[in-house]
Amino acid sequence: MARLCFDYGHGGQDGGACYKGRKESNDVLSLGKAVAVEVRRHGITVNETRTGDSTVGLGERSKFENKNAYNYFISFHRNAFEAEKAKGVETYTYLNAGVKAKELAKRVQCGLVALGFVDRGVKSANFHVLRETKAPAVLIELGFIDNTGDNSLFHQKKNEIIKALAKSILEVLGVIYVETLIPKQAQNGQTIYRVMQGSYTVKENAENQVLKLREMGIDATIIVIDK
Repeated sequence: MARLCFDYGHGGQDGGACYKGRKESNDVLSLGKAVAVEVRRHGITVNETRTGDSTVGLGERSKFENKNAYNYFISFHRNAFEAEKAKGVETYTYLNAGVKAKELAKRVQCGLVALGFVDRGVKSANFHVLRETKAPAVLIELGFIDNTGDNSLFHQKKNEIIKALAKSILEVLGVIYVETLIPKQAQNGQTIYRVMQGSYTVKENAENQVLKLREMGIDATIIVIDK
């Protein structure tokens, strides 16, 4: 099964970009952890360079990633320039990034722009966490923290942002995103909700996930969906 490394920028003594009392480190931790929940719901393993408001150096982040083999390394950030003078989202890969990193960056960027953010494009940079990590890596700048419009989008469409990022990540892994709850009308007229734990394009992956769930005492079965 796929394994991802999520990196939430800054933290602890390093708040990152700050504006009117809000910190980049808090924004990306909250949103990134929510994306991790969505991705894990589909059977993907996600490890995180930090899980709370702690200080983690750049070297520590890359060393953490280098300890395991990951399908992707994804770093979450928010941008800043001069108050109210810049806006939009941009996604970075390393200077000589491979096809996998570029494809993920493209999907992430398109998903966020579709929600109303200004498109600042997919770019390349010599950032430490892109250069010193082994897996295909992307760094996402989730709007400008010093722009009121971007902050409004960040709050008002937070759930959509989480879903868009999760879908983009799952797509490059060959996993189909599914909603959490699917209502179904029972014979007595009462609505019941069926929880789906993920969709897979490879049957073996689906079978392995069913076995894991059954070992946990959770009733699970495979439903074939023809598109």
